[in-house]
Amino acid sequence: MSTHTLDLTLVGWIGSEVRNYPSTDGSTEFTSFRMASTRRWFDRRENVWKDGRTEWFTVKLWRQAAQNAGHSLRKGDPVVVHGRLSTEEWASPEGPRTTLVIEAAAVGHDLTFGTTHFRRTLNPAAAEQAAEDGVAPADVSGFPEVTDEDALVPAEDVAVELEDAAVLVGAR
Repeated sequence: MSTHTLDLTLVGWIGSEVRNYPSTDGSTEFTSFRMASTRRWFDRRENVWKDGRTEWFTVKLWRQAAQNAGHSLRKGDPVVVHGRLSTEEWASPEGPRTTLVIEAAAVGHDLTFGTTHFRRTLNPAAAEQAAEDGVAPADVSGFPEVTDEDALVPAEDVAVELEDAAVLVGAR
């Protein structure tokens, strides 16, 4: 494992179709999309928000993450991507080109702009191994779904008296 990598987290929007490339001839399945990220700041002198230059990245995901991204992400979605930065060089009719590429370790919707619903995927190899071992994989599908009304807890229901907090801390 390399100790000199450039890992970063980007916040932006998916600017292309999310494309899945299935494994063929022993290659590894991957998914790719283009992502735009624009720096934004508040200019106090002019009392307005200003946008910087938009930077474009190609995001690549591999294996199970590639499948999950293909089922979950769409053009125009706000996302947060964490991964390793690299470059790809290629030739075009206009001359040599370079593309910034993020090999993503994690991708998720940016919940600042909306909601999402998570569904766990079960790796087929893990399910097969669990069946051979006679152990059922963890099934969380029976857990009750929390509605939006149930998910919000009033602050007065969360407040804990100071002496109760000491008991809770001591319970660890």
